[in-house]
Amino acid sequence: MNDEKQQIFDLLSEIVGEGSCAGACSESDLYQEDGEWKLFLCGFIEPRPLGKTLTEVETSLREYAGQGFGPGSS
Repeated sequence: MNDEKQQIFDLLSEIVGEGSCAGACSESDLYQEDGEWKLFLCGFIEPRPLGKTLTEVETSLREYAGQGFGPGSS
């Protein structure tokens, strides 16, 4: 796993929490397509775009977490 991908997994665990979707994510759930990071989130058919930079990815993850993903969201 490359460093940037590991940083995104670390952000995902920090923001969403290991006990939720983040704990179920595998390397194949997070990938880069046309220069943009994408993630299959639990319960979604289509991958969610995260952004091209780590800053964009963090912003997207925080927005998704604010919509009810993560600890205490169920």
